[in-house]
Amino acid sequence: MQKFAEIEKSSGIEARKDVSVRDRATFRQPESIDCETSPDNLIKLLRRLVEMPTREIDSLLSALQLLREKLQTAGNRIQRDIEEYATLSQHVMQLTEIISESVKKLPGLTSVDR
Repeated sequence: MQKFAEIEKSSGIEARKDVSVRDRATFRQPESIDCETSPDNLIKLLRRLVEMPTREIDSLLSALQLLREKLQTAGNRIQRDIEEYATLSQHVMQLTEIISESVKKLPGLTSVDR
């Protein structure tokens, strides 16, 4: 039983050594911090972080501009089509009126046929 306790103690100590060594390695700060390059590195990092969203925004703006131009072109085309349809409809109405008047003047029709 005494040997078991010694083994338990030694394994417990080993576990604590591992934890403490890992903790120190994880939380240890770099031994040498170059104060002159650190702001430069931050500036470079910040620029890289800003460049990606900026490019994405520029890309979205370009896409929106293209969509706006397509909408304007489609709107203009639809407006022309509506104007052409209105003109065509007016001509059809005039032709229908002419045909109706011409049919009324045909000989041999009685008032019942009309």
